[in-house]
Amino acid sequence: MAMPCTLGRMNDWPQAWSDDNRGNRYGRGSASAQPEGARVMRQVRRGQAAPPGQGYGGVPQQPSYVNGQGHGGYHNDSGYDDGYDSGYNTGQVYGGGDDGGGRGTREPRPAPNWRRRIKVTSITLVTLLLVTTVATYFWADGKLNREVDLSKVIERPEAGEGTNYLIVGSDSRAGMSAEEKKKLHTGSAEGKRTDSMMILHTGSNGPTLISLPRDSNVTIPSFKGSDSGKLYQGTGRQVKLNAAYAEDGPELLVRTVEANTGLHIDHYVEIGFAGFANIVDSVGGVEIDIPQDIKDSKSGADFKKGKQTLNGEEALAFVRTRYALAGSDLDRTKNQQKFLSALANQVATPGTVLNPFKLYPTMGAGLDSLIVDKDMGLYDLASMFWAMKGVSSGEGKSMNMPISGNSANGNLQWDTAKVKTLVEQLKNDETVTVSGK
Repeated sequence: MAMPCTLGRMNDWPQAWSDDNRGNRYGRGSASAQPEGARVMRQVRRGQAAPPGQGYGGVPQQPSYVNGQGHGGYHNDSGYDDGYDSGYNTGQVYGGGDDGGGRGTREPRPAPNWRRRIKVTSITLVTLLLVTTVATYFWADGKLNREVDLSKVIERPEAGEGTNYLIVGSDSRAGMSAEEKKKLHTGSAEGKRTDSMMILHTGSNGPTLISLPRDSNVTIPSFKGSDSGKLYQGTGRQVKLNAAYAEDGPELLVRTVEANTGLHIDHYVEIGFAGFANIVDSVGGVEIDIPQDIKDSKSGADFKKGKQTLNGEEALAFVRTRYALAGSDLDRTKNQQKFLSALANQVATPGTVLNPFKLYPTMGAGLDSLIVDKDMGLYDLASMFWAMKGVSSGEGKSMNMPISGNSANGNLQWDTAKVKTLVEQLKNDETVTVSGK
């Protein structure tokens, strides 16, 4: 069967590409029998050409095209330039740089500026720390219960050197459920009384912690009612020290301590039963060396002699124990001093202060539980804790108010001469030489 005539007539097309009608023409679409002349190839030289007569690695320079004209090469009879562009021969193609060896290279990536990175990181960390510190300060400052107004205290002695804190542990059961009262063996008495009282003096000669036995015999002075504002004239009435607090609260207690010692009280700090237990639990318990076996059904204490870690419930039982001790209230005040110093020593540590998972719960529990005077600031509170830590570490001194014996009404009578010397040393911020058992 005959093939279609279409294929057979392809050679009849103009400028067909078959070998039969191609003849001796060269190039694409050329109608001439001679080869085409060199086309004009515009090239841009990049960089500096190699020295005359030299190419890459010492090879003689080859001719080059520049606008169709050979440089350094030759032209044949047909006008065809056999040379090459010396700029191309250097390897500088499309913007490649010359590294001195004639080869194209990329621009090196700049080395990291470590000094700048460290500076930026440091500034960022300092900024975050500053913001966190400021936020923590305002958060903590807002939690302080500034309920005590020392401006209501009248006839105050002149302030001396250093700072004096009156630290009070009350038996307040405010906010406690019936279950909590049973667990902590607090009973359900109404109102609140002072369970412990201490004066903490801070100054240039180390801290001094002085316990004031709650059975101390004192004279109630003239005072102004904290709520009524009414002036009550002193009658020389002698009572136990804790009766002053029960009668008119913190303001009368401060007034009574100042009137019976002559020492100016700068700040007042009070904590109740529940708050005390919560602080101890927030730091994971407090390790203490118990001096003797103790069993007291009233406080709930049941301890063996030796080192052990007490939780909040156990700690409260320990500091409240009175009847199981031979020395009664005087021995109890020693245990209270010892435990509070140990607690402050554990709170004021890098493990607590620098660990937000411990710091915030501890601050939250403590600040919610404390009652302070209106002029008390966070700096004052921190100074108090650091001073308590100093007492625990041996940098300060702890003692009871000097006692000479019992008064006519059976209360503990202070040693008047020793108390006078003690107060003078504290006022002048001198090293305390007086001792009290």
